Amino acid sequence: METVEGDLSLVSLEALPADPLLMIFSLLDYRDLVNCSLVNRRFNQIAGYDLLWRRYCTKYWLVTEEEKVRKNECWKSLFIRFYSDVGKYINHYAAIRKAWDDLKDYLWSRCPLIVLSLKEGLREEELDAIEAQIGCKLPDDYRCSFRIHNGQKLVVPGLFGSIQLLNHQRSEDFLDAFVAAGGFQPKRGLRYCLPLTFCVHTGLSQFLAVEAAEGRNKNEVFYHASEQMIYSSNIEMFITASSFTDWFTSYVNDVVSGRFPVIRNQILRYMQDPQCVATTGDITVSVSTSFLPELSSVHPPQYFFSYRINVEMSRDARPDEVCQLYSRCLRVTNANGDVEVLQGPGVEGELPALNPGQEYEYIGCTTLTTTTGCIEGYYTFYLQRFKDRHFTVAIPQFHLECPKFKVFRAR
Repeated sequence: METVEGDLSLVSLEALPADPLLMIFSLLDYRDLVNCSLVNRRFNQIAGYDLLWRRYCTKYWLVTEEEKVRKNECWKSLFIRFYSDVGKYINHYAAIRKAWDDLKDYLWSRCPLIVLSLKEGLREEELDAIEAQIGCKLPDDYRCSFRIHNGQKLVVPGLFGSIQLLNHQRSEDFLDAFVAAGGFQPKRGLRYCLPLTFCVHTGLSQFLAVEAAEGRNKNEVFYHASEQMIYSSNIEMFITASSFTDWFTSYVNDVVSGRFPVIRNQILRYMQDPQCVATTGDITVSVSTSFLPELSSVHPPQYFFSYRINVEMSRDARPDEVCQLYSRCLRVTNANGDVEVLQGPGVEGELPALNPGQEYEYIGCTTLTTTTGCIEGYYTFYLQRFKDRHFTVAIPQFHLECPKFKVFRAR
């Protein structure tokens, strides 16, 4: 039997038909596609095929078909234009731009005052001038965000949420970069730190570490215990994120997912846990919590928490089931197992009545000597028609947890 061996000479990549080359080029990153376009004239022509650039425009710049039509440009031209403007932020732009878009869309119908308080983005030259002023390089993700929006006007409510206790109010504004640069000081405890937020009521700020110093990692975001630093050589910091991107995008996600509710035209910094709900008969009790760094310290260990409790009677309850809250009993347990019982008449000095479809809400607070703990308990109600008929309503167990903190012992 005769064996025939054919000519199996290799086919060069350049000799491939256009369709296989387009398939190969569509799998490349934009950098590799640009490099291929420099190989020869044929590769340059195929790399210029406009639909190849659509994926890069949607991935890196979030350009939609509608926006392309509106701008009347081809995909490659759009990519080049965006790259010329914000190309140095190509690894951050999509995540931060999406967070801004999601936040504005969500807040526009719920809290338009916050959206209207946002400032226009800065130019590259303005951010360069701020770097020259503070003598440090700003993180690229911070610069990217401020190209989109330069913080907000100093207004109430602030973009970064509000907390309101009986004698304590907090509303954090997102500082514009020029104001933030004015707060960049080489003082102890805040060396190489740029303020991100500011509360006009308490003076509280969150800071971004633009350089590693005093026990902080570069790019960490944190609250500092300002009063504590006056009386101690220790520098205490409650860490809120490892980078600006993590800090901003996680906060936006908490807002647009409803974990931070928007009520009465402000974002409440009380984290809602869907599991912290208990229903007894026709009455449902839900709880959300918040940690207050401005009222907390590591040494001595005092971790201050606030909780927001909503008590609601079902709309389907019978009219003769109108009831009134008589007393409360809460068990506060810290991480060591120590228990404190809080009980007394009513809540916050009131004895609220509940009608079908009605709800009552109040805010309480507690201080723990450990970083974690939990609270549970019950309310005692009586029917208004039969005041001798009492019943209890469960308060679901809710957990309190201090964020990660660092203590730097200055010498």
